[in-house]
Amino acid sequence: MELEEEKLIEEIVSRNPATRYVSSRAWPSEIAPLKAHLRRIWNAGDYDRLSRYMQVEAEAFYRRLAAPPGSRLLDVACGSGQLALIAARHGVDATGIDVAENLVERARERARVEGLSARFHEGDAEDLPFADATFDVVASLAGAIFAPRPEVAAKELLRVCRRGGIVAMANWTPQGFVGQLFKILSPFVAPSGMREPVLWGDETEVRALLGAGVSAMEFTRRNAVLNFPFPPGEVVHFFRLYHGPANRAFASLNRAGRVRLQAEMEELWSTHNLATSGFTKVDAEWLEVIATRA
Repeated sequence: MELEEEKLIEEIVSRNPATRYVSSRAWPSEIAPLKAHLRRIWNAGDYDRLSRYMQVEAEAFYRRLAAPPGSRLLDVACGSGQLALIAARHGVDATGIDVAENLVERARERARVEGLSARFHEGDAEDLPFADATFDVVASLAGAIFAPRPEVAAKELLRVCRRGGIVAMANWTPQGFVGQLFKILSPFVAPSGMREPVLWGDETEVRALLGAGVSAMEFTRRNAVLNFPFPPGEVVHFFRLYHGPANRAFASLNRAGRVRLQAEMEELWSTHNLATSGFTKVDAEWLEVIATRA
């Protein structure tokens, strides 16, 4: 067992000695190549740069959680810690976890610079290294949807949430702008047999995944505005540099293929662009899920 994981487990047990839970990093052989592939994708680029353009939407999502100061919040698939850092600024005991070690390191650095107590760990949404019922709020901002086995991830989100606590998600919808963007990128990066992440944006799917473990569930379709201070062509270049799936999609192609992908993505952004004068503004729908743990 790695030293970092040993320290993490010691911390968990010290906070809740009555309940011991040990996360296993030994993935089943049939899922290990898929997990490694997904980790490579999200280690590519620099999602932290991209997430800064979603700050307004992230803060609005957090406010709707109404987490009181002192409560315990887990940000699942936290990226560079956006949601957990917002929570920590409001006096919440915040923890973040993500499969991409470079993003976890960035989150830790951001917390250090701001003097925040938020903790960040490298880990798997399908095998959360926390005791049962550890958190009051278990949230994921367009992150846990990328876990390859949604039924396993759903069980983990529920397991680490206390009874009466909140499981909250913001999930891109299949028909929304980001869903259409994923359709363009998926042929180049999506592992064979993996369910589409945007299925989490369908109410029927979410009810099937979470329903047995919750006493109440609210769905709201919200419009997340993506604003960039440069034109669509430069937005595509920005994604190519910093968005893991886009970065890996372009890297998988020869020059002619990269030109075609650039054109297809640029057309999508241009068609949906609501801004003028060299800026880009796109409405991107997500399904907001607020569920009460049974």
